[in-house]
Amino acid sequence: MCVPTGDDGFSQTGVLPDEKRLYFYRKWPLVDVIRMLTVLIVHFLCLLAPFNYNWEALQFGSVVFLVTGLSITFSYHRNLSHRSFKLPKWLEYPCAYSALFALQGDPMDWVSIHRFHHQFTDSKRDPHSPKEGLWFSHILWIFDTLYIKYKCGGRDNVKDLKEQWFYRFLRRTIAVHIVMYWTFLYLYGGLPYLTCGGGVPNMIGYHGTWLINSACHIWGSRSWNTKDTSRNIWWLSIFTMGESWHNNHHAFESSARQGLEWWQIDITWYLIRLLEVVGLATDVKLPSEFQKRKMALAR
Repeated sequence: MCVPTGDDGFSQTGVLPDEKRLYFYRKWPLVDVIRMLTVLIVHFLCLLAPFNYNWEALQFGSVVFLVTGLSITFSYHRNLSHRSFKLPKWLEYPCAYSALFALQGDPMDWVSIHRFHHQFTDSKRDPHSPKEGLWFSHILWIFDTLYIKYKCGGRDNVKDLKEQWFYRFLRRTIAVHIVMYWTFLYLYGGLPYLTCGGGVPNMIGYHGTWLINSACHIWGSRSWNTKDTSRNIWWLSIFTMGESWHNNHHAFESSARQGLEWWQIDITWYLIRLLEVVGLATDVKLPSEFQKRKMALAR
């Protein structure tokens, strides 16, 4: 059934159109343009990296990749999105702050999108559903904020973060922190630090996160009887700190551990477990044996 649509390709009757909407020939808010330019700049710096690098910058970039990658998975995803464990505020806030430099948005924005993904998985309201195409689920959805808002609504699913001054502060000032950080990179190490310390780790982090949204809903194995297309991709777990055990995650969304078998690499879980042992991570959630039996696929 076709329904009338406006200039943005959205229906005028309050329902999502069945026809494929135009993507590039639409209104482009400033935020979409900024996001696209950021992604293009990161990839451009990667192209320059083979011609502008030194070993110190490469070592620094490795540290940046580890810190920002873990911050996204540890803080944005498992701590803030799913409340899989609790941290004291003096530790929670710095972890969330360091995730800003992965260039994936502020905590409110990231958490809201992810919660909507779980609420509407694989439906027309999923922010990055693979049913709208591989490239849409991988990257194009990021530059289509009006469409995401139309499908999902406002950020009313992050009231827990809105109540905290720190996350409101980060949302208002994220651009300042990022510009200051990239300025520091250039002043300290010149172009090699921009390419190897900024471009390369962010590019790997980008595509690691995006592959979970796209590939982990198309290819891979399934261990649990979830009512969606989530998949586990073992090799991707190395680059995503354990996030690509995606079928495991959709089966047990609140679990702090996503690599549920001993052989399933989950670097983020190792960190959470360490903090739990020393008493800094509390209320750590794991699936019970009953929940596992309930979700197990018939073999």
